[in-house]
Amino acid sequence: MSSKKQARIIGMGSYLPSKVLTNADLEKMVETNDEWIFSRTGIKERRIAEETEFTSDMGAKAALKALEKAGVAAEEIDIILVASMTPDYISPSTAVIVQRLIGAKNAAAIDVQAACTGFIYGLSLAKAYVESGMYKRVLLIASEKMSAFVDYEDRNTCILFGDGASAAVISDEQKGLSIDAICLGADGEMAELLYIPAGGTRQPSSADTLANRQHYIKMEGKELFKHAVRQMAGASKECLAKAGLLDTDVSWLVPHQANVRIMDAVAKNFCIPAERVFKTIAKYGNTSASSIAIALDELQQQHDIHKGEHILLVAFGAGLTWGASVLTKL
Repeated sequence: MSSKKQARIIGMGSYLPSKVLTNADLEKMVETNDEWIFSRTGIKERRIAEETEFTSDMGAKAALKALEKAGVAAEEIDIILVASMTPDYISPSTAVIVQRLIGAKNAAAIDVQAACTGFIYGLSLAKAYVESGMYKRVLLIASEKMSAFVDYEDRNTCILFGDGASAAVISDEQKGLSIDAICLGADGEMAELLYIPAGGTRQPSSADTLANRQHYIKMEGKELFKHAVRQMAGASKECLAKAGLLDTDVSWLVPHQANVRIMDAVAKNFCIPAERVFKTIAKYGNTSASSIAIALDELQQQHDIHKGEHILLVAFGAGLTWGASVLTKL
């Protein structure tokens, strides 16, 4: 009798656009300054995609790096999942565009929309696919061109967001990071705390929606902050309990890179040293679904993760959605 399949991340890759938007640049665009931005968010700069560089392009570049690290050919991928709130089109999916770009001709392809929690939601699907035996190799991509939906006349939102992509190959083969436990949550009662009002069926594109700048991100920051800290801490505790671990067992906490104050507030709920809370927000800002995956990829490049060490991922996003996952180095 075969042993139970265990999904694991066997290769990762990231892509950040070359263009840098600094706080000093934003000072010329809206009424703000570097000290105000950094003290409230922890952000110094963010990456911005070129006008001709799209969510699928960034996702494909990250995907090719992940495939190379995993030693897996694009033709060997069974399904592509793309987590994004900034798709190339409303239809077709960004995943099918990525499939074309990387030559994964044998792969099915779908998008996952859970805003900033998209990578963890996608991870849950990849784990289920692999461990059920439905698919052997899953390519999970998180890619965001947030700059396409940011109002650069709104200082409350334009200071926060950047562009970028990351990808992970998930299988039950090889060594890597086992996906041990995942906890997900949502609260649709809070849907309008962070949303893009127009462009869907409720408010189709029109001259009025364009004039009223309703195709840009709208956000209630103070309310989101409270919910983010509570739900991220709760999801983390639930996920650790599900994995049979204590917070003292966690070697690294990799939170969604939304705001340094949120990350620090979440970390205070756990016995995790500040130097073990991995942060990329100063360099990249909030890249939505891709932020955790970019940080996880960078963590592995910068630090030796030893066999048996546990990594806790936790995210919170529009929806509201939230989730956590425990990974273990094999």
